Amino acid sequence: MASGPVTGRVEAPGSKSQTSRALLLAALGGARVEVTGAPASRDTTLMVDALRALGVRVQMDGPRIVVDGGAGLRGGGTVDCGLAGTVMRFVPPLAALADGPVRFDGDPRARERPMGPVLHALAALGASVDGDALPFVLHGTGGLAGGEVTLDASASSQFVSGLLLSGPRYDKGLVVHHHSATGTPLPSLPHITMTVDMLRSAGVEVSDDEPDSWRVSPGPVSPRDWVIEPDLSNAAVFLAAAAMTGGEVTIAGWPSVTNQPGVGILDVLAAFGARVTPGPDGLTVTGPGQLSGVDVDLRDIGELAPTVAALAAVATGPSRLRGIAHLRGHETDRLAALAAEITGVGGRAIETADGLAIEPATLRADPQRRWGAYADHRMATAGALIGLVVPGVMVDDIGATSKTIPDFPARWAALVSGADRHE
Repeated sequence: MASGPVTGRVEAPGSKSQTSRALLLAALGGARVEVTGAPASRDTTLMVDALRALGVRVQMDGPRIVVDGGAGLRGGGTVDCGLAGTVMRFVPPLAALADGPVRFDGDPRARERPMGPVLHALAALGASVDGDALPFVLHGTGGLAGGEVTLDASASSQFVSGLLLSGPRYDKGLVVHHHSATGTPLPSLPHITMTVDMLRSAGVEVSDDEPDSWRVSPGPVSPRDWVIEPDLSNAAVFLAAAAMTGGEVTIAGWPSVTNQPGVGILDVLAAFGARVTPGPDGLTVTGPGQLSGVDVDLRDIGELAPTVAALAAVATGPSRLRGIAHLRGHETDRLAALAAEITGVGGRAIETADGLAIEPATLRADPQRRWGAYADHRMATAGALIGLVVPGVMVDDIGATSKTIPDFPARWAALVSGADRHE
């Protein structure tokens, strides 16, 4: 628990989302390129190892990664997806270009996560795939016909991004349409916008003029170096610490212009009553005396839902989190997990059809149970947030944060210790 308002300055790790896309585009470029500012997280390591399994030469030196895709893509290897959605959904379309079979597997929970839409789409485009979930084998033949495909990506925007990233190397290019029989819209659409922007930066012609449709022209992926921005979604938990405790936290290097969905946390924090102040050295959030309840649609920024739910659990008014039914298929069923853990500390949280309803309550730790992380990095950081204001809250697996935030326990302790200094 923090002894006072949390105050400090944080250097956020690099964007996991940008890093995954940059590494894959670097592998397709066929030349030596550098990716700088990459986070030393488990997801980054899994993506690097996946590229190596396909024969791509990759060297890691802290936040600097050198990728040389000049040797082409080979089959015969095994890709460990861990629990990384980007590896699960981005690498199979790349493996379709390899010259032999590639086996995919991952953590136990990864075997439960949706994979069917992207694998069925690859089969429709001419790939041979054994299985529709982890583990599966994709039989690469050195190329893929490509063409036009329709899939239901309502469970994850990564299905679309994964196909688009490798699409320029398919013989006919690629046209992807999203269609849901139930009319469910795409979640996390800003992540697809990020994919399109990065493809265009690599010289790929992409058309996204029609809703729920994307057209990628066939052609080379230009080799270029990539500089990764701070991860705004991961920075959100540090900013939320200021909001929750009435403190003040600055994120160094916050970009003035960005396509990261995580920038959406700023509007949400303002809705809770926090003050958001951009400055030349970073972006600062100052917390209010009390948090107001919020009613927010998080469809485009669902990854922030655990952070928002933690804040809502200590707000003075009721909150409604909407548009996030797809979180049931994330690293864990985040809606069920959040409802269970908030209830476990005396809160009042119930699942709705598309999110959570959270009512004000007095929170207190149960000495007989710990906050469950569910092997999910964002559930772990949500527990750390609650622990700032509720004595005795302990997260059962804070190490789950290594998925995206390197050395989170030390970063968190350094920030929270500022509350002691400023008491």
